[in-house]
Amino acid sequence: MIETEVHQRLRAYLRAQGHTQWPHHLTMARLVARALRVDRSALIQIDSLAAYQGSHRLSYLIPALLWPEPAVLALPSELLQTVLQQDIPNLQQGLPMIKPVRTGSQWPEDNFKGLLVTSVQDWLRSRLNQTTLFPNHIPTLIDGASDLERWARDLLSISLSGQDWETLMLAFPGHQDFIRNMRARIVHAIFQHPANPYGCHLIEEPEQSLLHELHEQLILHSANGQMPTRWQAFWQQLWQPDADRLAWSQLNRALGSVTLCSGPTDVNQKLAPIWQQQPVVVMGTALDESDKAQRYRDRLGMGDMTCLRFGPDRRNDLAQLYLPDRLPMPNTSQFKAAALHEIRTLLSAQGIPNLPTVIIIGDVPLKAQFAAVLAAEFGSRVQLEAPVNNQGILVTGWEYWRSQQSHARDGGASAPLPPGLIIITTLPIPSLENPLVAGRVAAYKQRRQDWFKAYLLPTALSELQRAIAPLRFRSSDLTTNLTTNHPETTSNLNPRVLAILDNRVNHRSYGTQILEALCPIARSSYLNEDWFPKYGETHVPPSHKLK
Repeated sequence: MIETEVHQRLRAYLRAQGHTQWPHHLTMARLVARALRVDRSALIQIDSLAAYQGSHRLSYLIPALLWPEPAVLALPSELLQTVLQQDIPNLQQGLPMIKPVRTGSQWPEDNFKGLLVTSVQDWLRSRLNQTTLFPNHIPTLIDGASDLERWARDLLSISLSGQDWETLMLAFPGHQDFIRNMRARIVHAIFQHPANPYGCHLIEEPEQSLLHELHEQLILHSANGQMPTRWQAFWQQLWQPDADRLAWSQLNRALGSVTLCSGPTDVNQKLAPIWQQQPVVVMGTALDESDKAQRYRDRLGMGDMTCLRFGPDRRNDLAQLYLPDRLPMPNTSQFKAAALHEIRTLLSAQGIPNLPTVIIIGDVPLKAQFAAVLAAEFGSRVQLEAPVNNQGILVTGWEYWRSQQSHARDGGASAPLPPGLIIITTLPIPSLENPLVAGRVAAYKQRRQDWFKAYLLPTALSELQRAIAPLRFRSSDLTTNLTTNHPETTSNLNPRVLAILDNRVNHRSYGTQILEALCPIARSSYLNEDWFPKYGETHVPPSHKLK
């Protein structure tokens, strides 16, 4: 059987190469091989460190290359070149494989029996658009499943910019003045909304009425096929019930530009038919807090499948958690000063580090304010969402930090250093002040669903687990990485430290789930200076020294 061959070949390869960084290679490889053999879908949850390092990729590449039948490997775009130029060539040299490998955004030809490596986005777009670029019934391996829901929502959303208005006027040359006037009225109505840090607003009654008037007038004078396709799709989504769609505007107040957007609140109904077209092996990190990943599968419309979850290595992945108590809650006026004091105290205790420091601030205005205050004290070491060196302090939001994790996957010389200290000011629970979050929550309420447990909390747990993955970078791997790519750093590496300044972890019922998601971790409510070996004098003012 293919499982036995995969097991033997992988074990021999691991012994020959000296790979010991992930203990679950054989188990995962056998499950992938079995899924290929019996045409049964599977969902595999990888621990955050393995996903960050990419150490799990061997476990699906070897079965895919040994499987004698055709297969598709769908990867995030940032992983394609690494797998095609490094991982697969290395395996082809170390293992006697003759299976052809190609890359592209469609199946090569009907009689191709090899492995097609493509991007998840291209594969998903083809499936959602019901094209024939990828034949049915071909087993498909999907890595990076943590972002599948976001990719699907983006692909299913329609955005109308200035160019689309020009297209509409060209389609109705006799009504250009009317269209131009309606556009001005719609933009004016949107700009009546109060400004917010997110640069977007839900399309509400004033704008909906104007869009309805525009649609009705054009329909009265349109011939068959005259309405532009993108406008047809936009209006089709716009008239869906509120619980089934989101309609919003993205605006740039400085430029006076507006983009109209519409998309589904949930993607499960659109995705459900896709999983029936071929067996899939879906792999990702921080997908769900349960082994069966029921909530995740429900959100993506996945039915019954084999599920397996790999936890972190509790012997080697341990990090230190600093979780102070008695801090003000994030929604109080005292929180800003208290959080800034804690950040200064941590930086003072750390001194001049040999690894970067990352401060994650979800509040957009607060992020810029803290960056300015810290830059005045620590100088050019502080950067706001910009690359930093091994002694730098990166102040960032969740989205930018997530993008940095994607860049780190390639493991090349340009990959950012894993941090020695991560400070999280508030939990990444989506804010109801964000109109898009509020719109999705309203849809859950209309369906009488628990919007916090079904949406906000799972989103926060996934974001948190992925954000702290670099802290679990093993000392041996980190030393090798630094020696190869960053020789200026010292080999005397301090323990990695995570600080969470959100007191809801201590005093809310869901705090237990937050702590479980962080395991394995050593928790402490007091700050120990021994966590931070000193590499130089600190520039922090004496008043901020740790007492």
